[in-house]
Amino acid sequence: MTTMESLIGLVNRIQRACTMLGDYGGADGALPTLWEALPSVAVVGGQSSGKSSVLESVVGRDFLPRGSGIVTRRPLVLQLHKTEAGQQEYAEFLHLPRRKFTDFALVRKEIQDDTDRLTGKTKQISPVPIHLSIYSPNVVNLTLIDLPGLTKVAVEGQPESIVQDIENMVRSYVEKPNSIILAISPANQDIATSDAIKLAREVDPTGERTFGVLTKLDLMDKGTNALDVLEGRSYRLQHPWVGIVNRSQADINKNVDMIVARKKEREYFATSPDYSHLASKMGSEYLAKLLSKHLEAVIRARIPSITSLINKSIDELESEMDHLGRPIAVDAGAQLYTILELCRAFERIFREHLDGGRPGGDRIYGVFDNQLPTALKKLPFDRYLSLQNVRKVISESDGYQPHLIAPEQGYRRLIEGALSYFRGPAEASVDAVHFVLKELVRKSIGETQELKRFPTFQTELAAASYEALERFREDGRKTTTRLVDMESAYLTVDFFRKLPQEVEKSPNPATPNTDRYGETHFRRIGSNVSSYIVMVSDTLRNTIPKAVVHCQVREANRSLLNYFYSQVGRKESKQLAQLLDEDPALMERRQQCAKRLELYKSARDEIDAVSWAR
Repeated sequence: MTTMESLIGLVNRIQRACTMLGDYGGADGALPTLWEALPSVAVVGGQSSGKSSVLESVVGRDFLPRGSGIVTRRPLVLQLHKTEAGQQEYAEFLHLPRRKFTDFALVRKEIQDDTDRLTGKTKQISPVPIHLSIYSPNVVNLTLIDLPGLTKVAVEGQPESIVQDIENMVRSYVEKPNSIILAISPANQDIATSDAIKLAREVDPTGERTFGVLTKLDLMDKGTNALDVLEGRSYRLQHPWVGIVNRSQADINKNVDMIVARKKEREYFATSPDYSHLASKMGSEYLAKLLSKHLEAVIRARIPSITSLINKSIDELESEMDHLGRPIAVDAGAQLYTILELCRAFERIFREHLDGGRPGGDRIYGVFDNQLPTALKKLPFDRYLSLQNVRKVISESDGYQPHLIAPEQGYRRLIEGALSYFRGPAEASVDAVHFVLKELVRKSIGETQELKRFPTFQTELAAASYEALERFREDGRKTTTRLVDMESAYLTVDFFRKLPQEVEKSPNPATPNTDRYGETHFRRIGSNVSSYIVMVSDTLRNTIPKAVVHCQVREANRSLLNYFYSQVGRKESKQLAQLLDEDPALMERRQQCAKRLELYKSARDEIDAVSWAR
């Protein structure tokens, strides 16, 4: 096999591998980068221009559906693979892997059946391509894309938009800079009206990518010829025009072999008084060799850019593989190690949220700096220490025996009642920090890239973290309420020793017991209690955050997963494997990524080998 055949065959293999991996595009133009970088030949022509016959002549086999009107209703990506002489010819469809067709009549039937499966037995079209590979010693290595024939009017059973739909589909293939355009025009029509040449001129105005093919030379009126076109006088292209003589309808009806048809075509040009001087550059065999030679030149010119693209794609795929993670080992030790590594990665991000570096931990300070002081200020001490309530509490505390100097029991009852209000803000601070910590756990799990492939483990990790935070919250609640209870259990004596001891008796001795002292006296008591409560409030404003941080934040930072570690260490291999059960979609993504990586590396090595063989 020559270097040229090796190079084109390599491109064919890469394109086929891309196709098998789903790395191919259609009429929507969504072609992946490697496929876009590899050149192929798009066959364009009007309906009944002889487009299918040209393809069959190049292949040397009768395998395409025939009929009147629109026959090609889906793009056919045809890859020709040259095999060793003497080997049997066969065809394979991408949608029927591992099935070899040696009867090419069945190939034609499968193309028709697969088209009907997608479009129904109508005259509708579809941009979804059919992929067919033919292996034969009688072909050259080529990738040809047979496209639906361009038309000017919609026929019965077709939507009015089909004319534009077909043009858009064809245009999406031929406008690609790496697409070689094979423009098919019938010789028995004016070249100025050729749909294929018109479209090729629009997408390739310089003609650098366009090969003109003139069919039906044998059907021209007597006394006329197509020399003006073939010799480039009517419409000049960068590449020479090639004339083709297809099988006649009578030959098709008689099932004349394509090899015989090629021989008759050679004889036609050799004996034609008009074209004999061009005979060596006419015919389907010459067209196939011309395209193959040009394709090889295009590939060689693009080897540096293709190699650069492949290297870049390999880097991206390896980065994605690192991001997706490698497959998990099956032994318990490796599984446990993986779980511990995942936990460490999560804890690292969680601590960054708490200690700084990632947002979220500042919300805990917001609880202490804003929420707690606001809650303390909103406590209803004004109502509780109103003159009416102070008088009521003091009088009830005295009972039948009025106090003599200072109402100590009344003071204690007033203070104890006021201090009970601090439980609410204390518990609210605990709950608020608990909520922040839970939210940080949720965010940290979401931000730990290593965890994304293990949804089951994410759930278990979240549950274990929330369970630990619940224990920390209970400790925080007990500690903060204990701080409030401690203030109630022992009052600060020095504060009251500094208070004045005189009391003002009521001027009216006949006043009942509940009014035995004047308003000034009760206002002074309320003021004293209020001052004490303010002092306690200032104290709790400092000590509640300390208790919350000590019981909740610090423990979450230090020992969030300690209990989980002790539990996971006792699990058996099967239970560990269940924890590391991956998301099926991610497993599929990794598998596809690995296949693409293998494809690109193999392509790089083969391209390098062929390049060095030049």
